[in-house]
Amino acid sequence: MAARRWSTRTLLRGLWLPVTLLVAWQGAAVLGWLNPQVLPSPWQVLQRWWVYALPADPYDPSQSRLTWLLSGELVHDAWGSLGRVLAGFAIGAVLALPLGLLMGASQRVYEWFNPLLQVLRPIPPIAWIPLSILWFGLGNPPAIFLIALGAFFPVLMNTIAGVRNVDSIYIRAALNLGANQRVLFTRVMLPAAMPYILAGARIGMGTAFIVVIVSEMIAVNNGLGFRILEAREYFWSDKIIAGMLSIGLLGLAIDMVMAALNHHLLRWHRGQENDA
Repeated sequence: MAARRWSTRTLLRGLWLPVTLLVAWQGAAVLGWLNPQVLPSPWQVLQRWWVYALPADPYDPSQSRLTWLLSGELVHDAWGSLGRVLAGFAIGAVLALPLGLLMGASQRVYEWFNPLLQVLRPIPPIAWIPLSILWFGLGNPPAIFLIALGAFFPVLMNTIAGVRNVDSIYIRAALNLGANQRVLFTRVMLPAAMPYILAGARIGMGTAFIVVIVSEMIAVNNGLGFRILEAREYFWSDKIIAGMLSIGLLGLAIDMVMAALNHHLLRWHRGQENDA
């Protein structure tokens, strides 16, 4: 019960600022201080968002109720963007995690790969757009490639840092108890590095959402990024903001899932294994 009260109080604390900004924004629009073509009111954005989310073909008898509910333009765009984010993030993380573990655990492997990675790391994924289109053409492959590239380095660097910053006390204790290198790596170093790895995964997911919007504006013909670019062509500023809010809400939902996963996986780290 106490935890529930704390969660409600925390939620209310987090809502007061955005609610205040929305009220001030709407008030400025009502008073005529804002050009609706440049910055529409929250009410206009909400109306546009509702139209954007409405299911298509409401009178089509061939559609089931579930198909009808999922037929809206917003739903299709959100699913398209989410699918690209998850696919690209999975590829980037799967490649980064073992390499980061090896580079963190082995000085020799670190010396082999670090110079090349430090040259590639500062190059933003956006700079790879021309090459990605030349290599993969248009559609999902270049978008997923760019997202994987954006997610790769945050996961990699945090994994390296996590392994290399394992407390030496843990390592000495394991060695004194007779642990071999495999046990030392899997039972000591990897669990101790897990907070860094999960933090890198959250950063990588955030980067993936940034990259997916840019890639959709260039390489694909659906998704939230594509729809924002389309709205810009027609000066639909309310739809632009509606798309931006949709991205923010989708990213918030994913981050909440990852935060809950982090909390569950790191209960041992906080000494909460036996908490209810």
